[in-house]
Amino acid sequence: MKHAQCNHVRVNTSARGLPADEARSQPVVDAVVGASRALVAMAARSLGAAGDEVTLAQYRALVVLASRGPQRVVDLAGYLDVTASTATRMCDRLVRKGLVHRQRLSSDRRTVRVSISAAGRDLVAAVTQRRRRDVQAIVARMSAREREQLVATLRMFADAAGEVPEQDWSLGWGAGDD
Repeated sequence: MKHAQCNHVRVNTSARGLPADEARSQPVVDAVVGASRALVAMAARSLGAAGDEVTLAQYRALVVLASRGPQRVVDLAGYLDVTASTATRMCDRLVRKGLVHRQRLSSDRRTVRVSISAAGRDLVAAVTQRRRRDVQAIVARMSAREREQLVATLRMFADAAGEVPEQDWSLGWGAGDD
């Protein structure tokens, strides 16, 4: 490991020129990026197989609504990390496709909530089922020990990312505001 001098402060750097803590995490980052490419490819295939013309971004909005329930558009935008105007346009398209409903709150007529429709839930269920089949085919090629390690690691990753465990929202699909 070499040391770089910067304003009389010594900084540990790796051979790649990264700070030591970043260099140590690089194999993890590389592995997650590689896995994410495989997962995005599966997501695209499963979404394409559903037959509805829904983009990955629109599908993510449907998943947020399915997992977190009805949302104000501004809150949905926050979950998706997009601007409120982008979320509004996305919801406009999803409403036209019958996948999302809009509802004005009686307590505050200025506030509009969006919720996933039955057709939206059906789409999410179909895409999820296809994705589960694809993942199952890959997981079947792993040993029992590798599968156990993968479960623990992915749960930690999802928790760190703030994801809602699937069983917590998939079981509640029938309780939405349609």
